[in-house]
Amino acid sequence: MSKKKPMYLHRSSHGHPARIARGYDKKFKVQPTYRQSLPDMMEAAHDAIQGANVPIQQVGIHNFKLPLKYRTKGGQIHTLETSVTGTVSLEAELKGINMSRIMRTFYEHKGGVITGEWMGKVLKNYLRNVDSKDARLKISFSYPMLRPSLRSGLEGWQFYDASFEGVMTHTGRYRRFIHFDFVYSSACPCSAELSEHARDLRGAYTVPHSQRSKARVTVEEAEGKKIWIEDIHQHCLDALHTETQVMVKREDEQAFAELNGAYLKFVEDAARLLYKEFDADRRIADFRIACTHLESLHSHDAVSVICKGVKGGFTADFMDFGQLLC
Repeated sequence: MSKKKPMYLHRSSHGHPARIARGYDKKFKVQPTYRQSLPDMMEAAHDAIQGANVPIQQVGIHNFKLPLKYRTKGGQIHTLETSVTGTVSLEAELKGINMSRIMRTFYEHKGGVITGEWMGKVLKNYLRNVDSKDARLKISFSYPMLRPSLRSGLEGWQFYDASFEGVMTHTGRYRRFIHFDFVYSSACPCSAELSEHARDLRGAYTVPHSQRSKARVTVEEAEGKKIWIEDIHQHCLDALHTETQVMVKREDEQAFAELNGAYLKFVEDAARLLYKEFDADRRIADFRIACTHLESLHSHDAVSVICKGVKGGFTADFMDFGQLLC
């Protein structure tokens, strides 16, 4: 016969009460003296640090969400669900940071309209509240723009994945970046030529292949300059022309086919066309552009990466093309 054993957290089947009483006291109120007595890991001794005695370049929190306000180029205010990533550097002699201070600092500024200056204030507060030397902030959101159809006069909302990023270093330098995804159609020049050859010599009806494609543009704003999301979108549109459509009737679908025929492009063409547009904008200090064409001919994708070529600036080291599926 098995020995009757008590349990720690639950009453046993033999009638033994739990060794540890569990309960939540809804009436308990935290007083200042009690709060002061709570253990603080920031006060842990140096020997509490595990692993190598080295600094950490980034530590913080990712993907906490809240609604933030954004001003359009036309002056309207959009309140958008926003994912926030905030990090700071950590010195070798410190065990960790107070993660909640990053979020609390952000919430102190949550009512403001998002600008580069607004992000700079948050970063300065990070450095002060968390006692760090370097800080980074990235906010990601889906930005709505009302886009017209090509011929029918309809309109529909297009949503663009975008991010604002701010970096403040221990030297006091503040850098601002904008990330923007642009989805477009790419009709293959080679396929178009071969299709016309088949029609001309053999009377064969063909459909040249095209595919949904995406460009991820990252720009660094020049000091003292301001570029809007709408401006970045317009650069992409002026360079590539074949943005995917929202609302279409038959005349719009026909127009889109004509548009693709007028602006055939390889992935190499897309990179160079975008380079030309962004290189001409003096508000942009540096940029990097990654393109992917999700091939309908092949089971793999065609990709390209190009950067402005600023000394000490962006390099063409983008390899996360799986993020550009659309």
